[in-house]
Amino acid sequence: MAGEPKLLSGGNPRIPKGYGDEPVQAYIAAMPGWKSDLGRRIETIIERTVPGVRKAVKWNSPFYGVKDDLWFLSLHCFTNYVKVTFFRGTSLDPVPAGKSKHPEVRYYDIREGAFDEAQFEEWVRQASNLPGEKL
Repeated sequence: MAGEPKLLSGGNPRIPKGYGDEPVQAYIAAMPGWKSDLGRRIETIIERTVPGVRKAVKWNSPFYGVKDDLWFLSLHCFTNYVKVTFFRGTSLDPVPAGKSKHPEVRYYDIREGAFDEAQFEEWVRQASNLPGEKL
């Protein structure tokens, strides 16, 4: 990829759409400030919890799934937090607090210094065993 990725509003990296590890790693590397370290921690937990996880960048956000084009979560950078979207979030226990206009979607907003890694890992384990969302 030529040059540094442009940051969109809220500091979200603009990364070309693509499948596999390379575009996701480019996104994580381009996450501004403390968010890049958080992105690496999130990635480590997902890879450890879901061996063989599928990855893609779509709509300037990394997506994770157990089958191609069936996703269980995505990430998106905002100015003061990273939003994790669980596509079947209402099926998780406990249900993540962030509500969506989509009935099953729930969000986990991670602010600097406030990442509950154990809870996140449990949500990833649960989410990866649910039917994925085709997007």
